[in-house]
Amino acid sequence: MTIVSGKTEARLRLQSGWSGLPRKIWQHRADYAYVLPAIAVMLVVIAYPIYYTIELSFFNTPPGLQLRDKIFVGFNNYTAILTSQVFWQVTLNTLVWTFASTFISFVLGFATALALHRDFIGRGVLRAILIIPWVISAVAASYIWKWIYHSDFGIIGAVLVELGLADRPPNFIDSVSTVLPSLIVVNIWREFPFAMIMMMAGLQTVPDQLLRAAKVDGANAWQRFWHVTFPHLRNVSTVTILLLAVANFNSFIIPWIMTGGGPSNASHIWITHIYELAFGRQRWGVAAAYSVLLFLILMTLGYFYVRALNGNERREANA
Repeated sequence: MTIVSGKTEARLRLQSGWSGLPRKIWQHRADYAYVLPAIAVMLVVIAYPIYYTIELSFFNTPPGLQLRDKIFVGFNNYTAILTSQVFWQVTLNTLVWTFASTFISFVLGFATALALHRDFIGRGVLRAILIIPWVISAVAASYIWKWIYHSDFGIIGAVLVELGLADRPPNFIDSVSTVLPSLIVVNIWREFPFAMIMMMAGLQTVPDQLLRAAKVDGANAWQRFWHVTFPHLRNVSTVTILLLAVANFNSFIIPWIMTGGGPSNASHIWITHIYELAFGRQRWGVAAAYSVLLFLILMTLGYFYVRALNGNERREANA
């Protein structure tokens, strides 16, 4: 009896000394056993590729050299990236692409959601039409817009010449000065329906009683929007903006299919430049270093996204 009591007491002392995550894991060890297969799969398909990419970023991989014969170079790949003029050009392109696409898509989607929130004849049909750019294949949309922008056969250039607004069809995606804005237009066309859907869902949560009370108190349309509607949409707005930012920062299909990063790297963003380095030039080490930097940026955005979701849950629990 004394021996059993001594073992129990020792186990209790050991458990009481644990704190934080190890103690919670031990307390729920049976629950973790059920999810162990899923954790094993995640380690294989997620953790190992991340580890291998980080490891590969410290090696030089010339095109004529097999990966198993890679040469260790330490932080040289990172130094070469940060001192490269192409890196800063691609970074500027990425920031312009991400900010402009995110901001304009959100504003346009928000405005469209406010307009469609009112009752009018044909609202359902208009909603269905406006959602088409989002549900259509990105690959198909890229090829369609590539022909629309075509300098010889594009409909935009033909209309401009026909109306006398241009002497010849403009080179939208063949010019260094216009290629990135042209791609941003296509990206906004595809993404604003997503922002519209998110904000329309958020508008459903705004209490009609508050809007009617504000109207009775003499508030005009702008005051009702700013002091009643917008505060209720702050949470969904934050989540929508973060989702758009992550998607745009990691966007690949539109810039790669339409221009391949050209002309003269004018439309290269990080993800397309990484793809070209890895699969075009076979510079796996440099591409891996780029990928690590991109991973850190996306993890930062993901942190703010999760933080916004947790903040929303806490506010709903306290409401």
